[in-house]
Amino acid sequence: MSTRAAALLRKPGQPQRPSLLELFFDLVFIFALNRVSHRLVDDLTERRMVPSEVGESLLLLLAFMVLWFVTAWVTDIYDPQRQQIQLLVYAAMLGAMIMAVAVPEAFGDRALAFASAYVAVHIVRGLVIVPRLRGHEAQRRAAGVLSWFSVSAVPWLAGAIVSGPARGLLWTLAIGIDCAALLLFYPAPWTRPIQRQWPVLAEYLSERYRQFFIIALGELILTTGSAYSDTSFSRGGAAAAFAVSFFTTILLFRVYLFRAGQLLPEAIRVSGEPARLIREAFLAHVLMVAGIVAVAVGYEIVIDHPFGHTDTGWILVVLGGPTLFLVGRSLVEHAVFNRVSRSRIVGALVLVGAAPVMTLLPPLAAAVTAVVVLAGIATSDAIRAHGRPPERPYPPRLEH
Repeated sequence: MSTRAAALLRKPGQPQRPSLLELFFDLVFIFALNRVSHRLVDDLTERRMVPSEVGESLLLLLAFMVLWFVTAWVTDIYDPQRQQIQLLVYAAMLGAMIMAVAVPEAFGDRALAFASAYVAVHIVRGLVIVPRLRGHEAQRRAAGVLSWFSVSAVPWLAGAIVSGPARGLLWTLAIGIDCAALLLFYPAPWTRPIQRQWPVLAEYLSERYRQFFIIALGELILTTGSAYSDTSFSRGGAAAAFAVSFFTTILLFRVYLFRAGQLLPEAIRVSGEPARLIREAFLAHVLMVAGIVAVAVGYEIVIDHPFGHTDTGWILVVLGGPTLFLVGRSLVEHAVFNRVSRSRIVGALVLVGAAPVMTLLPPLAAAVTAVVVLAGIATSDAIRAHGRPPERPYPPRLEH
């Protein structure tokens, strides 16, 4: 085994908590998510919810998520104290910043900038790591990751060159390849079984997942705070909408953290199938972060237009965002306990059922409905916390 290659990997006994480098990296994604949310606000207000425009914003959001999660896995598996890994994190920051700046015209004049930055981050990472791992079995894994991103680079760059619907189709194919490869842990004919191929630090990776959730809440605070600062403080409706958005942020945090969110590190650490839990946790956090971005979009609209006519697209983000969050949060709970709390199911159904009625009421009424449902779930959690002994992760997941 090459000593030079082994030096790139994490050493036993190294701290299992994220470093300041990773937190520094996260700062870019508050800006990135904010750019995507503003693009969605434009889609839902100026363009009156053109489905293709909304789909484009969702595609851009997925690209940022893939970039963040893959970088988190890199700093989990490799030693973040090594200069090469630190430089790769800085490169990922630069790429994410370029992508974020390009978001407003990512499907227009800045398409090549967005796609090139995204592709460059992934390809450069592979070209640096794979040679450094020569003589180590981890090189197979790294080569598998590089091969998948090399495949998706073709539709990414081709889509940036063409225009019109072809760009959307090619980029949909590209992000589909990237998401599928990530969920399958980048399989290749030369790689080993997942359990041996992807050793993970449970505390580190679950902490990074939770930090990404906090990033999304930070974006929600930034978006709603900026929206309210641009209005007159004498507007009662805007003040009420801002207050609702603040309490919603608190409730999202409390519902997320309750039990399953706290026990996720232990569940991954002692599970006989950590890859399965990592996959479920990834899907859950993608859904929750997407839901919070939708909440930010919806509440910015409500702060600007608290009364008057409610557009159907506005309801989809104001109520659909919390619903998507609850679906993702339920997936975390299922991964840890192999069950889902009734309150989350009931809450999601109430939000879906209330959507048709909300089109007849002012936008502020929809926001109040969402916060009442979340408050009900948080209250249910508090009652359960005081009425039952502490829960442990689902035993079959821990025995193998």
